[in-house]
Amino acid sequence: MEPLPIPCPADLIPNATGLDEFNAAYQAAKTARAVYVGIERRGRQWTVKADALTAAPQHTVDDTTHDAIRAAALRLARSGEIRPNSGPGPVHYTLNGVEDEHRARELAAALHAALYGDLQLLARAVPPS
Repeated sequence: MEPLPIPCPADLIPNATGLDEFNAAYQAAKTARAVYVGIERRGRQWTVKADALTAAPQHTVDDTTHDAIRAAALRLARSGEIRPNSGPGPVHYTLNGVEDEHRARELAAALHAALYGDLQLLARAVPPS
């Protein structure tokens, strides 16, 4: 599996549904010392996952970025677009209950970019209210 570009286009976000697929995508991120991002099908819905622990030790998520991701997750939960049991970081991020694969990929790409300091995709994917 090739390392993901930064920012990663939505169509390149790995579908990590299943243990083998998840392990392959997670290991690829670890090997590349990059932030892990993937989507997983859960019944009729999708989960977006990202994990900064796979990134190089010098990779940090600053408070501004974390606050922006958390605020976006809160807006998504309040609108009913994700379930309230989603985990908005600060190191491992999950967005549970996304209705379709296209939206899951869009949110995953925005989250991935944000974890590298580019908040523009996140602001477009989840506009401030």
